[in-house]
Amino acid sequence: MRIAVMGAGGVGGYFGGQLARAGHEVAFIARGRHLAALRGQGLTVDSAVGPVQALPVAATDDPAELAPADVVLFCVKLWDVEASAAGLAPLLSAGGIVIPFQNGVESHQMLARALGAGRVAGGVAHIGAVIRAPGVIAHTGTMAKLRVGAFEAAQEPRLAEFVAAGKAAGIDIECVDDIRRSLWEKFVFLVAMSGATALARQPIGVVRADADLREVLAAAMRETVAVAAAHGVVFGETFVDRQMSFVDGLPAEMRSSMLNDLLAGNRLEAPWLAGAVARMAKAAGLPAPVNATVYAALKPYLGGAR
Repeated sequence: MRIAVMGAGGVGGYFGGQLARAGHEVAFIARGRHLAALRGQGLTVDSAVGPVQALPVAATDDPAELAPADVVLFCVKLWDVEASAAGLAPLLSAGGIVIPFQNGVESHQMLARALGAGRVAGGVAHIGAVIRAPGVIAHTGTMAKLRVGAFEAAQEPRLAEFVAAGKAAGIDIECVDDIRRSLWEKFVFLVAMSGATALARQPIGVVRADADLREVLAAAMRETVAVAAAHGVVFGETFVDRQMSFVDGLPAEMRSSMLNDLLAGNRLEAPWLAGAVARMAKAAGLPAPVNATVYAALKPYLGGAR
């Protein structure tokens, strides 16, 4: 397949690297020193399950330089969605689709407004990975899976091709019947994980071991579950308990991407995570004091320390 990866950070770098290593025609859209390293020394993925060493890859900062793609993996930070969407149309001119693998539950709607609903499928990435150095992706633990799904029936054949390509590349990937539910399921976990770890400036092992921080984590989940129900996605009574059990199985050193950004002095995605829950809860007439407090505490850092 011809695949473009817009945003070659932890998610795009890892999964794009697996697809490129398997022989697919993958082009990475990146910027700055990371782009220079990809061009000069190739892509390295430090991973226990999908290591890649100095793999030569095609990389550019201009999507217009690339041929139309079958699939675009859209992996930019949430504040870049609208600006990056403007460069996607030529990549989709031959009937390709874009799959956003981002945090939050709103980016596919933003892309649909810019590109048309038929061009945007749904995607969920489960992985702990970051750019450790220009050209180098570091993968924490062994979890690395993708879930995709169609919002319109016409997207299903292309998604089936992408799933087959991913499986051939050794990726844990499936096409699910209800991708909207999958998006909210991850959102419940990620809002809590990102908020609690960023607020405490500590990895998940510290958060889950402290009774007070653990309750912050669980309460943030419960608030997000209530917001999901207001949007038509209803989870069972044991859902939060199962999510907490999942948290207990994560590597103790795992950090959310938002904690990594906070410690590095980068911009934060909090407006689309805890901030989004607080915003959507208010609109639905629901209480969300934990997520509202997390968002308020992180607001001074939204623009980055630099």
